[in-house]
Amino acid sequence: MPRDLPPISPESINGPFLQRLLGPAPQVILEIGANHGMHTQLFVRSFPTARIHAFEPDPRAIEAFRKQVTDRRVTLHELAIGAANGRAQFHVSSGLPPDATPQVKAEYPKGWDQSGSLRTPKTHKEKWPWCKFQRTINVEVRTLDTWSRKHEPGPIDFIWADTQGAEADLVSGGRDTLARTRYFYTECFDDELYEGAPNLSALLDMLPNFEIVKRYESDVLLRNSALTSA
Repeated sequence: MPRDLPPISPESINGPFLQRLLGPAPQVILEIGANHGMHTQLFVRSFPTARIHAFEPDPRAIEAFRKQVTDRRVTLHELAIGAANGRAQFHVSSGLPPDATPQVKAEYPKGWDQSGSLRTPKTHKEKWPWCKFQRTINVEVRTLDTWSRKHEPGPIDFIWADTQGAEADLVSGGRDTLARTRYFYTECFDDELYEGAPNLSALLDMLPNFEIVKRYESDVLLRNSALTSA
């Protein structure tokens, strides 16, 4: 049954908001699609008690992450989270925005690495024509549940996911892990930027025990109602 969607919030997530949301001492945070580690560093600063597991398959982003994130509480897993275990083709993003500042150009010396995906780009190429997808690379893929069985992180306080259209893959391969996750934050677009990317209604249908805390223009914050109360 379709759920009523709340209005889009103009706010953005920041450290104080997350501290109020998760409480004083969250223990485990997963960041799926960590890129250069900008949000990883936010989690490190905001939660001194947390262990943080970051996931990233793009070698360019991995290189930048390792230079920028050195906290011993962070573990970087050089793989993609998907629907099945094995190896898969990862669509590598490149190019730079036409109005890129010198700072942006310096941050991405090997091209834009924020939009790569296990899913084939679709309307993304029309919406941001400067962002190119000219090659694929073969990357290691694990389901979230397979990873959890191996590493045994226990109850998870928060998952931050930026999987560029592969949200359904994360959910389908991570149902047991998500069942013990308090909060789940993920990208979600109405437009099918990548082939098979779910819109918000489809994503909610896959997560019947989760309810919306805040809806953003291209992201949503969900609460596991089986584990938390409003």
